[in-house]
Amino acid sequence: MCGITGWVSYGADLVGQRHVIDEMTATMACRGPDETGTWVRRNVALGHRRLAVIDLPGGTQPMEAETPGGSVVVVYSGETYNFTELRAELSGRGHRFRTDSDTEVVLRGYLEWGEGLAGRLNGMYAFAIWDEREQKLVMIRDRMGIKPFYYSPTPDGVLFGSEPKAILANPLVPRVVDSTGLRELMAFTKAPGWSLWKDVHEVEPGTVVRVDAGGIRTSVYWTLETRPHTDDRETTVAKVRELLVDTVDRQLVADVPRCVLLSGGLDSSAITGMAAARLAEQGEQLRTFSVDFSGQEENFQPDELRDAPDAPFVRDVAKLVGSAHQDVVLNPADLTDPAVRRAAVRAKDIPTGLGDMDISLYLLFKAIRAESTVALSGESADEVFGGYRWFHDDSPRNTTTFPWLAFQNAVSTDRTAFLRPDVRDHLDVPAYIGDEYAAAVARIDHLDGESAEERRMRTVCNLHLTRFVRVLLDRKDRISMAVGLEVRVPFCDHRIVEYVYNTPWSMKTFDGKEKSLLRRAAEHVLPPSVVGRVKSPYPSTQDPGYAAAMQAQARELHADSAHPVFELIDRGWLRRTAEMDPAAMPGATRHSLDRALDLYHWFELHNPQIQLS
Repeated sequence: MCGITGWVSYGADLVGQRHVIDEMTATMACRGPDETGTWVRRNVALGHRRLAVIDLPGGTQPMEAETPGGSVVVVYSGETYNFTELRAELSGRGHRFRTDSDTEVVLRGYLEWGEGLAGRLNGMYAFAIWDEREQKLVMIRDRMGIKPFYYSPTPDGVLFGSEPKAILANPLVPRVVDSTGLRELMAFTKAPGWSLWKDVHEVEPGTVVRVDAGGIRTSVYWTLETRPHTDDRETTVAKVRELLVDTVDRQLVADVPRCVLLSGGLDSSAITGMAAARLAEQGEQLRTFSVDFSGQEENFQPDELRDAPDAPFVRDVAKLVGSAHQDVVLNPADLTDPAVRRAAVRAKDIPTGLGDMDISLYLLFKAIRAESTVALSGESADEVFGGYRWFHDDSPRNTTTFPWLAFQNAVSTDRTAFLRPDVRDHLDVPAYIGDEYAAAVARIDHLDGESAEERRMRTVCNLHLTRFVRVLLDRKDRISMAVGLEVRVPFCDHRIVEYVYNTPWSMKTFDGKEKSLLRRAAEHVLPPSVVGRVKSPYPSTQDPGYAAAMQAQARELHADSAHPVFELIDRGWLRRTAEMDPAAMPGATRHSLDRALDLYHWFELHNPQIQLS
């Protein structure tokens, strides 16, 4: 896991621009606290920050291979989980290795298979290869979009980086945000290739982007395909269990301390149980971590998304598997510290407005990093197996929009309430959402003869796997890497995604509950309490002191009438919200206040130019 960046220019000599690539690389020091490196030639400059996970002394980058036609150099971020098999195959083809790193396997794989290497990899990765033989840059991103990757075309080449902040460190790129960027920020549809910043684009998952003197071209090496499912229920359950066990085994490989993020829900508990069993075979005890809030269990009140606190279920799992467990308990002062909010906004580059859920995640990861370098997570199981409540609610899943927006809750209700009326009218977010929904649905293939129910649920599942999950994966990667923690996501193994996606909805819910296949496949490693637990999302504080502290910060902001954030935020709305009774503040209003405060910190960090046209 690392941070990568680079600059290709066919019309300039970059040898004298080393200070620029150094500055671009330095923006990602948090992603790679262990080592830094740059490689500069006339037309290319590459930068790398390393978080050492595999082959600690041997994985230094940029990594170069010399060939008779010129050098081939890679900067690589992520993990290739099948690197051992690929290494053996490449050795059989005559390749000789100088290190034990998966990075060198990727480099040698490119020398052997060229861009065809992408289809052979199992993992999470974003990497760029400069091929001096053809004077071209090849950028490749993993199938699910687990690792972030961005690029910005220039008049004579391209800039790229793991995060936009690396690209924005180059003086060629202005810090401009236009209407298109703002519409998606407010809409939450995850448009393909979107970046908040004008002229900065995301390398789409499963895509190869190649750059040469003739320009930039892209090709897709993987997409979510629709296929018939012929296995019966018991065979399907057995296959899911087999894939999960293999994936967890692969993702436990590391030369640094490992752990599992345990929430007490079905997803993280399944990963915990399988990881604990594997490590026990090796004579090791699994470490697990959870986040909680002071007084949450004692004072918990059921709400629209959460029926019970997490803590009792966490204890049941930790006791069953015998993990060395640690609760990271946060108090209101932790969650309302403006410096911590700003750190979370800086990590993501975008003001998503998830408030205490982002802040607590940042603090959880920071605490874990003091003990471990790699963590396995249950992220994306809900998208793969159909776990969210709106999968099982006729109203949101049968509407002609994205189901997570149709399901009315504090996060989805009126996401533009805090904007100035003229800005809200100009952006026309509902029309934008409608256009994005139509475009997304048009890309989905269906099987001949599918029932109306199966057709609709294939659409819902596809939208989550090609849109919704990418938001969550980006959030988890950015916040974890901001503290130098590598988070792995076994449920995003493309073999699991492909297999379960094509399993009929009736089989995914065969016992009348959500995630039936996962529940049955993992029940052998779960306590009864978790086997029967309903879906509960990432925890959020219920302390009314959180809203009161935000209101105090809102009053301070309101007093600064000349602040540029008021190009977007409605000062009248901010004043009215700051004067409300915090104990009576609706969840949707609290969420809007979170978004407004995130936007304020984002302005402070990036000093953007807003172009509404």
